[in-house]
Amino acid sequence: MSDAIDLSQKLSTFSDHWSPRTVAQFNACDVMVVKVQGEFVWHKHDDTDDFFLVLKGVLDIELRDRTVTLTEGQMYIVPKGVEHRPVAREEVHLLMIEPTGTPNTGDAATAAGRKVV
Repeated sequence: MSDAIDLSQKLSTFSDHWSPRTVAQFNACDVMVVKVQGEFVWHKHDDTDDFFLVLKGVLDIELRDRTVTLTEGQMYIVPKGVEHRPVAREEVHLLMIEPTGTPNTGDAATAAGRKVV
């Protein structure tokens, strides 16, 4: 990597929600930015944890037994196998890190395709 990555600039290149954009890769993981709004589907990842870092806004991560609320600068890791649903009442910008190829819904048949910015 020869230059710094400006996450705000990367986020300014798209407007669609729930469609992660890979901005870098390291150790077989994708570093992604994504804009989210509304409710995502209930899902789980059987083989990997799910990392969320809020860059802008407020994100609720609903678990079956509680809700974790994240504000700007806060992160949460959903353990593998735990069913969850991200909810953003207004647009939220996130940084996510996942092993390359991990479907965002936990199911390759329903996952958003990966894009690179």
